[in-house]
Amino acid sequence: MKDLKESIRLQKYIADQGVCSRRQAEALIEEGRVQVNGQLAHLGQKILPGEDRVHVRGRNLGTSPQRTVVLAMNKPKGYISSNSDPHHDRTVFDLVPPPWNRERLFCAGRLDKDSDGLLILTNDGELAQRLQHPSNEIIKRYKVTLTKPFQEAHIKIMLNGVMVDGERLKAEKIVQIKKGPLGDRTLEIHLGHGKKREIRRMVEALGYYVKRLQRFQIGDLRMRGISSGRVRELSKKEVELLFS
Repeated sequence: MKDLKESIRLQKYIADQGVCSRRQAEALIEEGRVQVNGQLAHLGQKILPGEDRVHVRGRNLGTSPQRTVVLAMNKPKGYISSNSDPHHDRTVFDLVPPPWNRERLFCAGRLDKDSDGLLILTNDGELAQRLQHPSNEIIKRYKVTLTKPFQEAHIKIMLNGVMVDGERLKAEKIVQIKKGPLGDRTLEIHLGHGKKREIRRMVEALGYYVKRLQRFQIGDLRMRGISSGRVRELSKKEVELLFS
């Protein structure tokens, strides 16, 4: 009889193999795209690594975790944060150079197609789960340029929350940058969560449109020394900054 003390949840095992995040692994299991020992897997199932055979989307997984890779990318506009999308030709993974393009990487968080800036790519499902889980509320900082001058009175409204399509969107902090030619149109916005196109939807509800949206910091990790479209592998210390 198998020792349950040595078993681990199937979604954790899939994430440890660098296939995707735990949340994405759970979706694959629910969609019937995961098999264990030739049988369809079910959510919450446990396995014994090295004994049970796991197939994801028809591909057999290994039995030991691969080397952890964490990359910081300066994402340019025009690329989507996805491994594949039938509606878009260009993904951020098209920009990943050797030797990292041989790794099974995925995005730990997203930036929409029209935004640019700091994006984390990794093969570590646990790390991706920690970065994306709402309970951690890791602060992400954005520089936002609007198409018209911003009214300072709207800061309080955005901090309290704006209802859009039945969903409450809010910022953690807003700083109006008044220096430079576009100073009255430029904001620094901090988010502690990551709802889809949250900043764009929030400012549009107040009558503004975004000219440029750039993420420049996640946790205490700032985007430095990375040209647009390039990546840099993070050290263990830099990875820790993501959670500071």
